[in-house]
Amino acid sequence: MRRYVLTGTPGAGKTSILQGLAARGYEVVEEAATAVIARAQAQGEGEPWTRTTFIDEVVDLQKQRQRRADGTHAVQVFDRSPVCTHALANYLGRPVSRALTSEIQRIVTQEIYERQVLFVRNLGFCEPTRARRISFQESLEFEKVHAESYRAFGFELIDIPADDLGDRVAAVSQVISRLAP
Repeated sequence: MRRYVLTGTPGAGKTSILQGLAARGYEVVEEAATAVIARAQAQGEGEPWTRTTFIDEVVDLQKQRQRRADGTHAVQVFDRSPVCTHALANYLGRPVSRALTSEIQRIVTQEIYERQVLFVRNLGFCEPTRARRISFQESLEFEKVHAESYRAFGFELIDIPADDLGDRVAAVSQVISRLAP
């Protein structure tokens, strides 16, 4: 089983790329933070990322989704990983919790994800959503924090440059094919 992480700048089109990969037959796993935010907002909580338990809730859902991924495909593509959650904690100025530290140790030690991470670069803008309330300039800072976190844990970033969606999906697919044994 080869598990690849698709990560990068907020608003860069990761979800759209993931959908394109799913249409090509890849097994994909959606982002956990967005799901945690959407669930809380559906219950009337406007800014769940301000809650002290937010980071650990994201970590828990990421772990659940990684373990539940059916594994019938030789390749899985994950929209973000616990290393992204580490970057988020740093970006928000939150302490890195024991749960997050433990999960990163697990994924690194057990080599859960491939060391090559598909890093989706910004499109030159960032549109806010209910879950993503970040300016383009802030997204660029967050992009730097993401890259630093992945490198700190020994991952190699493979750039997926700004381009047409179809070309980006094809580029990710080509990288995965090239890296496969």
